[in-house]
Amino acid sequence: MRENDLLEKEEIFSKVLRAGRRTYFFDVRATKADDYYITVTESKKFTEEDGSFHFKKHKIYLYKEDFAAFKDILDEMTSYVLNHKGEEVISERHQKDFKKEYFSERREDVEAEVKVAGSYTDIDFDDI
Repeated sequence: MRENDLLEKEEIFSKVLRAGRRTYFFDVRATKADDYYITVTESKKFTEEDGSFHFKKHKIYLYKEDFAAFKDILDEMTSYVLNHKGEEVISERHQKDFKKEYFSERREDVEAEVKVAGSYTDIDFDDI
């Protein structure tokens, strides 16, 4: 089989969903028997302190015999989440200035702890 034929088989149908640091790839692929299946790949970008980056990828394979059950469970799970928590994202990590707010709040917490600790009576270990 020519390399070009192999590439055509692998790229039957694809869609990409970009979601922040994550990208989801949905691909229709063919088995050796020329039947179709789906792969879903999650790719997450991690940036190092030196500016370099790497990706972590996770992949699942969905075969036709599992489509209906998978779809039913996915529909049930997404409906459950939306019915119980709505569509609004409530995680503070999704806020633009999350780091600034988090570290600012954490600093305030530490300062409050220091003030409270300073109000206790000093104990000398020789007293114990």
